[in-house]
Amino acid sequence: MQNAFEDLVSRIRAYQPSVDEERLLAAYELGEKAHEGQTRASGEAYFTHPISVATILADMHMDLDTIITALLHDTVEDCDVTIEQLEKTFGQEVASLVDGVTKLTRIELQSEGTKQAENLRKLVVAMSRDIRVLIVKLADRTHNMQTIDSFAREDKKVRIATETRDIYAPLAERIGLTHIQRELEDRAFAVLEPEQRQTILNRLDFLAASTENVISRICQEIQNNISKSGIECQVFGRRKTPYSIWRKMQTKNMLMEHLADVMGFRLIVPSAKECYTALGSLHSSYPMVMGRFKDYISTPKRNGYQSIHTAVIGPMNRKIEIQIRTADMHDNAERGVAAHWSYKAKGVDKPAPEFAWLQDLMSLIELDTAASDFVEHTKLEMYTDQVFCFTPRGDLIALPKGATAVDFAYAVHSKVGDKCTGVIINQKARQLATPLENGDQVEIITDADAKPKPEWEDFVKTGRAKSAIKRFVRQTEFIEFSRVGRALLDREFRYHEKELDDGFVLKNMTVLGASRIEDVYADIGEGARTVKDVFHKLHPEVEREIASDKADQRKSVDIAESFDIAEAVDGMAVHIAKCCYPLPGEDVVGIVTTGKGITVHGRDCDTLRKFVEAPELWLDVQWNRREVRNQIVKIQATLIHEPGALAALCSGIGQLEANITNIQSLTRDDDFFTFLLDLEVKNAAHLQSILAVLGSNKYVESVSRYTL
Repeated sequence: MQNAFEDLVSRIRAYQPSVDEERLLAAYELGEKAHEGQTRASGEAYFTHPISVATILADMHMDLDTIITALLHDTVEDCDVTIEQLEKTFGQEVASLVDGVTKLTRIELQSEGTKQAENLRKLVVAMSRDIRVLIVKLADRTHNMQTIDSFAREDKKVRIATETRDIYAPLAERIGLTHIQRELEDRAFAVLEPEQRQTILNRLDFLAASTENVISRICQEIQNNISKSGIECQVFGRRKTPYSIWRKMQTKNMLMEHLADVMGFRLIVPSAKECYTALGSLHSSYPMVMGRFKDYISTPKRNGYQSIHTAVIGPMNRKIEIQIRTADMHDNAERGVAAHWSYKAKGVDKPAPEFAWLQDLMSLIELDTAASDFVEHTKLEMYTDQVFCFTPRGDLIALPKGATAVDFAYAVHSKVGDKCTGVIINQKARQLATPLENGDQVEIITDADAKPKPEWEDFVKTGRAKSAIKRFVRQTEFIEFSRVGRALLDREFRYHEKELDDGFVLKNMTVLGASRIEDVYADIGEGARTVKDVFHKLHPEVEREIASDKADQRKSVDIAESFDIAEAVDGMAVHIAKCCYPLPGEDVVGIVTTGKGITVHGRDCDTLRKFVEAPELWLDVQWNRREVRNQIVKIQATLIHEPGALAALCSGIGQLEANITNIQSLTRDDDFFTFLLDLEVKNAAHLQSILAVLGSNKYVESVSRYTL
């Protein structure tokens, strides 16, 4: 393999003329000897892999210690070489780097067994005392992907490609190694979606054949244009990778023919000031595509990336995407963090300020690989737009920042989300709306009888959770509207001394202008149809009532027959009025409102005055005779301003087996202060007992039920 060594030395000398060739040769010979007799899946000598990894790093202009690490990175894991031997021969820095890569390899093996791909993604970062450990690992994965066809087992190829797409490519992007990111993504795409990739390649080849030399012609015209402004520039053009094209097709929901940027162009100019001058020249010569301008020079990306992006209707009347940057910006865009390490004889300097976040990872190298330790110690501050949380078993769930326990539940499984009733975060009970933090261990409490609540949609962040809740609400509303609507129509039939028969209704669907009987009932329950209209369409022979004073003669409907008022939920077919909060045991009345269904009010509620002129909307309802769950009611209490007054109030409520769900201070002066409390009570009698006991308390000046 002498030619391979000479080629490696030649690549390093291109950017580091004073390379210590003897030290490099010692590492080369040790690696070759250690791997002697070992072969890869392709049948090649195993040492061809470390050489290839070292070559990739040399092309990235990495320092000598990093390249030596690449030559030796598998010797501790797969051979009889020790870290102590490496430290003695090559120094503490190389030994530390090899040790870091070895630890990442062991974590990867554990990840394979538990299928925790996102777990590995987090640990790769957390275990990196030195960012060069991660760079070596990315180069290692790049060569593995370059030779992935040598694996015979398809399932292994798919696993490696999936891990590459989901873990290594995003990590490469995060530290700015754009060329590594592009290659990893596209090679993984070739394994995971071979047919779609080939289709895109065929289309690109067709475009290239039909527009021969189009890229070079566009480059030349742009360069001539910029040169007229007195700016020295280099213009490059390239076809975008099949994966980047496919991803844009997915995110924009567009066919490839409609994409404007299957070709990308790059302008390299001497200074940041001339970037803006070149931009002005382009926009004055070609129409700008609105909404496509981004200035990453004044506002760099988190990984330090700088460039101006724009799109224009350019040469040959083609819509093209253009990036404008300096040579230094381009170097940083391609090599990322690798471009910020110097190669002095005394070692590697610290990274530039924009990569200071890496220093937060330095103290984590000695962590154990137990999931509990990862939860305790690893905080992914680098992923400021995401949070990473663990299940009790150690599986990692990635969520957008601000996501809640309900989002977590739906990320685990849709059934877990549908049945969740509570959450324990880091061994403490929390509210389901609690925003999650990096490293939280989350245990979802479920109940077989639980259902999603419509109000969850107000605080969840993930599309998966939102769509699941919306779907449930939609389905439940329809079912409940349908059940209530049938009960209302049945009442109308009984009033006219007729029996409601579903078969009879089905025979007359044409008259009703509907295709399904459930739709008719749901329209009645929702208020979109009136029971009188439906009845008279089904029985036109029955004379319509002229006066409405007989409306109250209809029998009241026990909604329990079709719906349990005690289970009423806002947003469903029947819900409790928040102006009066009626309780089980109290006289109630229902108001049918279009789009809302039935709102249950107490009969003495002031809101009912609004509906005096619309008796057809009134509905006699009654509470389910079965035992019902607790209901919310508001009370207002004025207390004497003395120590212990509020404690006495709360204690009294608790002793009477009521629960305070909310408390709000209304007024306060030197002698009294007034609170508004939301209580969970069993029924009207329970509330009266509470008011009576509290009213006799020495600290309570007055207490009463509160209504709007």
